[in-house]
Amino acid sequence: MTDITTTEPKPLLPPRLAEGYEAFLSGRFGHEQQRFRELAERGQSPTIMIVGCCDSRVSPEVIFDAGPGEIFVVRNVANLVPPYAPNDDLHGTSAALEFAVMGLRVEHIVVMGHAQCGGVRAFAQSEADPYTRPLSPGDFIGRWMSLIEPAARALPEGPGDVVSGAYVEQLAHRSVLQSLANLRSFPCVRTLEERGRLTLHGVYFGVSDGRLEVLDEASGTFRAVAPEEHAAALRPPRF
Repeated sequence: MTDITTTEPKPLLPPRLAEGYEAFLSGRFGHEQQRFRELAERGQSPTIMIVGCCDSRVSPEVIFDAGPGEIFVVRNVANLVPPYAPNDDLHGTSAALEFAVMGLRVEHIVVMGHAQCGGVRAFAQSEADPYTRPLSPGDFIGRWMSLIEPAARALPEGPGDVVSGAYVEQLAHRSVLQSLANLRSFPCVRTLEERGRLTLHGVYFGVSDGRLEVLDEASGTFRAVAPEEHAAALRPPRF
């Protein structure tokens, strides 16, 4: 007699996403249904574009408490902006940038770096010890992370001991400046910025403590945003 083993069919959607969608329907969608309907009818018109990291811990919409239609977001590994290169390669980030600037006419572009970035750490480890090969040069990620090399060259010291994280954080900060420089290599960005119709910004988010820093390009330093409110948020609640 043949033993026929039946197996449960695999769900078409991960259960966590199905549960989240149900919560969305009973919560946010119920409160903002009219907003979604208006966005569907007239289209999107965000004034801000954010270039963020794919890291699941740093969602721009969550960090900036943004509603639907408010922010145009492109996310990639290590929140990098490549330099202007109109060739036959496929350029996802550059295409999103062009659409945001020329199609949506955004007024602000924000490059958002963050602490404990795995892509930046992998690059630093590869520089410190190439034999560990955390980034394979033959695959996509190795070539992509090579975009951070100019930022690494701009730092006064080499990677050294990347385990401490100090160099990784310096490199992540510096990478935001490099991405802003690359943004200005796009003719449309440079022209609109010169005309005062587009403003570029750099920010840096601390995953563990929620600290947000904004770049002062004049001095090349990052300053805390809403420091008093941040300090208050870290205080334990009083009962």
